[in-house]
Amino acid sequence: MSTNKENISEEIDLGHLFKLIGDAFNKLFQFVGNIFKGLFHLLIQFLQFIRIHFLKFVIAGVVGIAIGWYLDNKAVPIYISSMIVEPNFNSVQQLYNNIDFYNELAKEGANRPLAGALKISDSLARTIHGVRIESFSDNTQKIRQFSEFIQELDTVSRKLVDYNDYLENFNDINSRFHKIEIVATDSGVAKECQNAIVRSIENNEYFRSQKRTNELNLRINDSVVRKQLVEVDSLLFFYQNLKMLEIQKPEGTSGTSINLAAKNQDLDRSEITLLKESKALNNEIMVLNQRKANTENIINVISDFPDKGVLANSFFNQKKVLLPILCIGLVFISLVLLSLNKYLKNYNETSF
Repeated sequence: MSTNKENISEEIDLGHLFKLIGDAFNKLFQFVGNIFKGLFHLLIQFLQFIRIHFLKFVIAGVVGIAIGWYLDNKAVPIYISSMIVEPNFNSVQQLYNNIDFYNELAKEGANRPLAGALKISDSLARTIHGVRIESFSDNTQKIRQFSEFIQELDTVSRKLVDYNDYLENFNDINSRFHKIEIVATDSGVAKECQNAIVRSIENNEYFRSQKRTNELNLRINDSVVRKQLVEVDSLLFFYQNLKMLEIQKPEGTSGTSINLAAKNQDLDRSEITLLKESKALNNEIMVLNQRKANTENIINVISDFPDKGVLANSFFNQKKVLLPILCIGLVFISLVLLSLNKYLKNYNETSF
């Protein structure tokens, strides 16, 4: 009897448990369904709001297009010119400071100081609306710069730095290439400013001293490597002649033959080692030549300013696009506020 009572109680407990689980799922589905119903109700109300005031939105859009079209036709065309540079000898910070200085002068309308800084006429300086600089680097360049950065560290420091740490501390100053842009109403003013922007860095005595020191170090390294290469080539020529002499020796006994074979093997190994060393020295000379080319100037101009800038006619920069959006947005906000005010009045009247 006791066993039957226990089975019945277990069945009752399991049935109650399943009922609780079923009720929980029903409440969950009902809750999710209410959310979707609420969202659908809001969507319908929004569409009804648009339908009721659709003509007002159309009128606002047409008025915005008309005003924007008129302003675009009356506006002076704006041109953008870009130059790509590669600063050397840690001159990138000074370059950014100079560009910020030019940009502040252009924004303030200080045409005479700007003309003096960029070595152009006051009339041309008046056409400049802005000067800006930004870095650009893709993942490939960042990986390459990280590899060069790691090679300069010692063994202990390399273990403490990984690529993610490097990226977290990577900023515009760390990039290798930088783009300078001039925004102006004169399409050719940027070309006139190029030499002044570059020379403002190259005339800095500190960077010129760094450049002279770098050239001296490269010449010393090049001289040492070439001297080592001459010595390796001489030693290689000596081993080759010695090998020929060993081969030309007459074979007397079997012991002499064994000794000759052993000597030839030693000479072959030495010759291979010298050939590898010669190749390594030649590669080092090529690296030095590349470094000479990359550091020939304090500022490497990768891409000059064009003779004529590009017309800044981006779709979203046109007033006939921006003004309709602005007008429709203002009408929408106004109607929403009016509807809200009406709702609040009705709510106060019905609540009392």
